[in-house]
Amino acid sequence: MTGKMNLTLLADFYELTMANGYWEHGIAEQIAYYDLFFRKVPDQGGFAIMAGLEQAIDYMKNLKFTEKDIAYLRSKNCFDEAFLEYLQNFKFECDVWAVPEGTPIFPNEPILTVRGPAIQAQFVETMLLLTINHQSLIATKANRIVRAANGRAVLEFGSRRAQGADGAVMGARAAYIGGCAGTACTLVDRDMHIPALGTMAHSWVQMFPSEEDAFRAYARTYPDNCTLLVDTYNVLQSGIPNAIKVFREEVVSRGYRPKGVRIDSGDIAYLSKKVRKMLDAAGFEDCKIMASNSLDEYIIQDILKQDGKVDSFGVGERLITAKSTPVFGGVYKLVAVEKDGEMEPKIKISENVEKITNPGFKKTWRLYDRDTGKAIADVITMHDETIDDTQAYEIFHPEYTWKRKTVTNFVARPLQVPIFEKGICVYESPDLQTIQQFCKEQIDTLWDEMLRFENPHKYYVDLSQKLWDLKHALLQKYCIDCFK
Repeated sequence: MTGKMNLTLLADFYELTMANGYWEHGIAEQIAYYDLFFRKVPDQGGFAIMAGLEQAIDYMKNLKFTEKDIAYLRSKNCFDEAFLEYLQNFKFECDVWAVPEGTPIFPNEPILTVRGPAIQAQFVETMLLLTINHQSLIATKANRIVRAANGRAVLEFGSRRAQGADGAVMGARAAYIGGCAGTACTLVDRDMHIPALGTMAHSWVQMFPSEEDAFRAYARTYPDNCTLLVDTYNVLQSGIPNAIKVFREEVVSRGYRPKGVRIDSGDIAYLSKKVRKMLDAAGFEDCKIMASNSLDEYIIQDILKQDGKVDSFGVGERLITAKSTPVFGGVYKLVAVEKDGEMEPKIKISENVEKITNPGFKKTWRLYDRDTGKAIADVITMHDETIDDTQAYEIFHPEYTWKRKTVTNFVARPLQVPIFEKGICVYESPDLQTIQQFCKEQIDTLWDEMLRFENPHKYYVDLSQKLWDLKHALLQKYCIDCFK
């Protein structure tokens, strides 16, 4: 797994060719500002969830070029020897700000900002994007599935379908942040203390002469935690009748109660209703029903709409790969440089309006209604601006500027917090249970209309007047010949 490797060279090669070029042109130490942000919410949802910051911090803490790294780079015959000597003594010296993990985030607002020597601030691009793109994607998908389950536990069952070992481990971490109650991955329980859960596979049932023999053997081994997989042959004709018989003879007889049954195929809504009736009639009203089998938020929603009697869901491939929208799309863009101690804003312009960046060193604020605690809007300002929440404040749509609203009786809070100061980490990552609870609390600040899976209410991310003026001044400056 990459967690045991030196990840310094997990970087696009152009990070190194540009760094070498900065070195040769004498601008390696020029201070540059980069923003990490994303452009679209996965699955056309109302919001995404920030995740992956802890691993990004670990990466930046441990940036070091080994002798093997330097030898490899020297073998490419395209790097200045003085540049390689610089890398041998590389020390991360950047300032970093980021939105804490578990926070709902929205398109185009900076979720992580790096300020430091250009050669360093540029170099960390690939790994920051890899880490935050992946975990934010999975946390967002997991939260959609958890919300669809409407209070029923969702377990992450995706390790065997994940894209590699890190995809399984970090995917399980992100899924937990998004609200999953546990995982099937044992390693994640050992290392991250996310509860690992699991009982049997169909192969267990097939290993024995009969389904009843298989159930009986399992119940004798685990009478105090007996959950049986009932769909190897036929759920209603054999699985549940055999489970009821074994529950009585091997579990209740030993002074325990059965924990549950799992259905992994077929019409879950129909089967779960039939199974519930059969279990209740046998006196096992407390026996839970778990469902698995290629589930996602839409299937779970439909099962519950059809009055399916499912108490928990095991969700695998469609969660761990975010199958419906498998790319988060975060980007990392230069937004400013410093010259003679003054910030010089930078902008990227494109014929695709959504790809035009917001220039300069910025800060994002979230405005909350004082009475309800609900989020009203986010506002991106210049970093030296402050939103005075004791006064009325006008927000406006950054594209349809005639759409304006004066906000009163609100609280303004900056979203980003300091992570590194001159390369020294000043932030202590919370434990995962704290992050998960924080995520739940923050989602509760969003209006119900934003939680819809279809056509959610659009949450506004506005620009301050000062930032809007700067952006349009730069657009005019660089686009003066656009229509000639």
